[in-house]
Amino acid sequence: MDISRWVFLILILIFVSFTPIPIFSDSQLSSGELPEIPGKFLDFAKKSEVFDWMMGVRRRIHENPELGYEELETSKLIREELDNLGIQYKYPFANTGIVGFIGSGKPPFVAIRADMDALPMQEMVDWEHKSRNPGKMHACGHDAHVAMLLGAAKILLEHQNILKGTVALVFQPAEEGGGGAKKMIDAGALENVEAIFGLHVHPNFPLGKVCSRPGPFLAGSGFFEAVISGRGGHAAIPQHSIDPILAASNVIVSLQHLVSREADPLDSQVVTVAKFQGGGAFNVIPDSVTIGGTFRAFSKESFLQLRQRIEEVIVGQAAVQRCNATVDFLTNNKPFFPPTVNDINLHKHFQRVAGDMLGNDHVKDMEPLMGSEDFAFYQEVIPGYFYMLGMQGETNENPASVHSPYFKINEAALPFGAALQASLAIRYLLEAQPQVPSSSINGHDEL
Repeated sequence: MDISRWVFLILILIFVSFTPIPIFSDSQLSSGELPEIPGKFLDFAKKSEVFDWMMGVRRRIHENPELGYEELETSKLIREELDNLGIQYKYPFANTGIVGFIGSGKPPFVAIRADMDALPMQEMVDWEHKSRNPGKMHACGHDAHVAMLLGAAKILLEHQNILKGTVALVFQPAEEGGGGAKKMIDAGALENVEAIFGLHVHPNFPLGKVCSRPGPFLAGSGFFEAVISGRGGHAAIPQHSIDPILAASNVIVSLQHLVSREADPLDSQVVTVAKFQGGGAFNVIPDSVTIGGTFRAFSKESFLQLRQRIEEVIVGQAAVQRCNATVDFLTNNKPFFPPTVNDINLHKHFQRVAGDMLGNDHVKDMEPLMGSEDFAFYQEVIPGYFYMLGMQGETNENPASVHSPYFKINEAALPFGAALQASLAIRYLLEAQPQVPSSSINGHDEL
């Protein structure tokens, strides 16, 4: 055989070696093949080239944290990665948000979501990729959420031959109090979408395990701030003053009675006053005092009742002490978050898919949490499902909680989140039937 034929054969072997072979070569999967998808997706996500890419994306985002509605560079990075993958997208939604599309552009549609914003705090973890923006830090894992969603996109793109319908990739700004989900909805980000899945990393739950629950999962939340006004004066002659500090103290004690005396003990609620500002001298009664805090409940009815009673108690108790009070619920900057309520049918879907990937003993139910998530806005308009992804490694180290300046991501969790999000989406499309005739739905023909 002459040398030219040897060269030809070598080139053929190189081409075959580096050409990705789809895990499922037949686009028509049998029902028996569906349970194999999550495990094979996880194997794909763990490949060094995929894992290293996700890790690199996550670290670049971590180095440059941006606050809600200011995620300009983060959004640019995401769009560049989508361009590199050849994924079509629409931009902007809610200032910096992006929605990408993988699939036919026709129904059924399902969405998977990641939040992008950081927190206004100084990172205290010293490592190579520490935040370079003073006073800003990814202390809630949103950098990892974005990397996982891009990883899920890469997985889905690699297996488009079995994709039936369309997956929407929702990259959302301003989860940390800004209500970015609501603005994404108002801007049309969920057009045609039938269901949506979201996740959050959990530092105290073991790596390779997930947890959630059907029904109420996270509480609805709101904030309040009240200014209680009296008449200032010398502390030695209080009879000539109207003391707002005394009035505010009575208000705080009375607010605690809303939960202990007015709420059903089986209906969990919280009212916490975490801010008290008034006066600056030991011997001067101030003219006014400002207090503020948060309130939580698991049902919308209880939440609205709590809101009404907070205002009534503050104004009424201040009046008892001859003071005036104004109450601001700060909805312009911190909109009320509704309770996060997981759809029961999507819970069953989650259990099946996560069980196929991780084993049923690694899929846990958990008690409701009083934390809140603006993913709940999506669940108010379409069925949605939110779950926790474990990332605690096998060390003796006690991991820092979210919103701590010492919070760290275990990057070994990235393949699990990417593969599970991709699996939840593709299995939903393969198992679901369009609920509306295609002729009545606006497709995404740009795909």
